[in-house]
Amino acid sequence: MAMKISFYLNEQPTSIDCDPMQSLLHTLRNDIHQTATKEGCGEGECGACSVLLNGRLVNACMLPVAQAEGAQVMTLEGLKQTTKGQLVINALLEAKGVQCGFCTPGMVLALYALLEVNPSPDEHTIRTAISGNLCRCTGYGMIVEAAKIAAKKGEGVW
Repeated sequence: MAMKISFYLNEQPTSIDCDPMQSLLHTLRNDIHQTATKEGCGEGECGACSVLLNGRLVNACMLPVAQAEGAQVMTLEGLKQTTKGQLVINALLEAKGVQCGFCTPGMVLALYALLEVNPSPDEHTIRTAISGNLCRCTGYGMIVEAAKIAAKKGEGVW
């Protein structure tokens, strides 16, 4: 049975009539057409579907859309419009931390979420923060370097 779910998507009020138990990922991709959020494993293991829910990194494939009621949801589409989001994206490009690009939206959100709470993370902290996001192309070294670049260039911003 469809139900109206209202939340803020990328800081914009959004309402949609849908099955409240369908995943937030399905709602974002298929109903609202925010396609930067990817479906990888569908089991909350790969991080391709990562979004920020009230500032916290979550796997949208595991979250019923009803849990987004009244919440702030941020996807890559919204994050890339922000100064901090651009900082992370540019750092990934500078470090050559993007190859096939499938994991990139989730990685950007994971790095952003990390830097929001720890603007000067060490390598171990960075690797721990991205451990829920699988990348089959880069070997993670370049992504870790991107986090360090974003932290350095973002001094005083975070």
